[in-house]
Amino acid sequence: MAVHGGPGRRSGPGRVFHVKLPGHDAMARQADEHLVTSRIKLPKRVVQRPLQQVTKRIVMALSILVATALIVYVDSGGYNDNVDGEVDLLDAFYYATVTLSTTGYGDIAPASDGARLANILIITPLRVLFLIILVGTTLEVLTERTREEFRLNRWRSTLRDHTVVVGFGTKGRSAIQTLCATGLKKEQIVIVDPSAKVIDAATAEGFVGVVGDATRSDVLLRAEAQRARQVVIATQRDDTAVLVTLTARQLNRGAKIVAAVREEENAPLLRQSGADAVITSASAAGRLLGLSVLSPSAGTVMEDLIQQGSGLDLVERTVTKAEAGRGVRETEDLVVSVVRGHRLLGYDDPAASPLQLTDRLITIVRATPQAPAAPDTRPLPKD
Repeated sequence: MAVHGGPGRRSGPGRVFHVKLPGHDAMARQADEHLVTSRIKLPKRVVQRPLQQVTKRIVMALSILVATALIVYVDSGGYNDNVDGEVDLLDAFYYATVTLSTTGYGDIAPASDGARLANILIITPLRVLFLIILVGTTLEVLTERTREEFRLNRWRSTLRDHTVVVGFGTKGRSAIQTLCATGLKKEQIVIVDPSAKVIDAATAEGFVGVVGDATRSDVLLRAEAQRARQVVIATQRDDTAVLVTLTARQLNRGAKIVAAVREEENAPLLRQSGADAVITSASAAGRLLGLSVLSPSAGTVMEDLIQQGSGLDLVERTVTKAEAGRGVRETEDLVVSVVRGHRLLGYDDPAASPLQLTDRLITIVRATPQAPAAPDTRPLPKD
């Protein structure tokens, strides 16, 4: 499917934007966009189940009640009962119940100085703690937003040189698996997707997610795309990929942008929009199918090469001092290509040898249990 101009464009599945003069339809469209405001969701923390939380609070409340009753019973002589004049164990529990619940009928009251002092220093703090436990659910709801805002501000202040992945479908998940296999941490990946359910699934796996349309600059700004090192665009539509690429390149001139398209004819448009590399998913899958038909073993090897962490890996690394000045075939690893500046030289290109210290080698190596570090990794600055 090629991208054509026209009166409208799609920015995602099911959403159509038309260019019209200001009027009722435009106001309705703006209201609809306002409802789809992007939201940042941090990875969920493991919390106790509701039944466990309720049981824990009931046990704490009963413990406070028993402790208060024992304090009153030990000093029962310092209390005055208007009914029979004596305070037994049942009266102590009765007094503790009405006191902690702030009911206070007044039929039992502290009479001695010691009992009154115990009420001031011990029973009153226990009463406050008892009330806090009873309304703990409400307080937790009120403070949850504050805690989430604090986590969000801390995350935003420490996030630098991260990777933004637009789209968490099959392509996006596969790209993230490869990135993580090369040593990239989950904390350094931010996923952008218009579906709230998809972002919930991403946060459940430990990733930070932003709900929103990535063709809008404010959504990418929430994902801190302006400070990202890499942007992976794995949308479902080619026209959406073009718009996301234009927006991402406008926000970040130095980031490496890699985009996937379905149709080969749209690849040049992605490169013109600012993508550093464009992968044609349909053509790549077709070539792998054709290769597997001609040679199933060759197809298996190619699939193994593009799957990081098992069998053979295709990695990019710098030239060591010992390799500088030597030929391509004199290195320990199997060199496929040499990256020199902005040129990609084949292993059999005469210009590839001798190797220069500033070159980068694309080699085939056997995967090890410890995944290699991500290329060009720099330490994150601290605020």
